[in-house]
Amino acid sequence: MPSQAVKLTRAETSRKGTRASRPKSGAPELRSLSELNQAVIACRLCPRLVAYREEIGRVKRRAYADWEYWAKPVPGFGDPNARVLILGLAPGAHGSNRTGRPFTGDGSGYFMYPVLHETGFASQATATHRDDGMKLTGAYITAAVRCAPPANKPNPDEIANCSHFLDAELAALQRVRVVVALGKIGFDAYLNHLRRAGVIASRAPYTFGHGVQYQMPNAVILMGVYHPSLQNTNTGKLTKEMFRAVFERARVLAGL
Repeated sequence: MPSQAVKLTRAETSRKGTRASRPKSGAPELRSLSELNQAVIACRLCPRLVAYREEIGRVKRRAYADWEYWAKPVPGFGDPNARVLILGLAPGAHGSNRTGRPFTGDGSGYFMYPVLHETGFASQATATHRDDGMKLTGAYITAAVRCAPPANKPNPDEIANCSHFLDAELAALQRVRVVVALGKIGFDAYLNHLRRAGVIASRAPYTFGHGVQYQMPNAVILMGVYHPSLQNTNTGKLTKEMFRAVFERARVLAGL
C-alpha cells in the first residue's frame, strides 16, 4: 500500500463547547437517536429530493422489481455508544433508498461492510436488507444528506437542510472520538457542524485527502477517506488495503 500523508493540526486553539454537538439552528432539539431517526424518516423539506426518491421507488430497477423500496429519508445506523462515526455522502438510489439502511444493498456497501467486519466493527461481512442481522459495535454510520439525490449530487441548500440532523446526531452520540469522513462532502459536513457549534472559525486550515488526519479542538480526530463508490473502487483509486488501514487506525485512535 502506498504511504498516505498524515496531517495533524491544532490551528484552532479554542475549546469552546467541548462536545461541539448542540444544534444552533431553529430546529427542535432531539434528545435521543430514536426520536431523531423518526424525525429523519418523516422529513419532506427538499422537494427535489422527495420527488426523486419516490419516483425511484415507483419505477425501480429491473433487478429489484419485487422489492418494496424504502423511498424515504434514511436514518443513521449503528452502536449508540459508538466511538467512531462514519460520515458518508447520501443514500444510493437503488441501495439505501431501496433497503432503508446506510450502505446496504449496493456496491459501496459490498465494499465497505467486509472491511468493517474484518476490523471488528460489523457483526457480518454482507449487508443486504434492514433485517439481515447486521450489528455494529463501536461504530455508527450516517450521511450528510439523508435522501438519495439525482446523480449522487445534492445541492448546497439540500446539504444545509439536513445539517440540523447531523447536529442532533452528534449531540446524542456523546462518546464519538473519531470521525471517518467518506469523501469531501462528508468531510466538509463535519467541519460545518463544528463551525455552527463555534468550535472552529473556518474550514480553511483543513484540506480533504485520503489518509489526512486532524486533531480537532473538541478532542475529536477527523480522518479523510476516499468514498467507497464504484467509481473509486473499480478504478483502484481506493483499494481494500487502503480502506482497511483507515479503520485499523480509527480503532487505535478511538481506544477500541
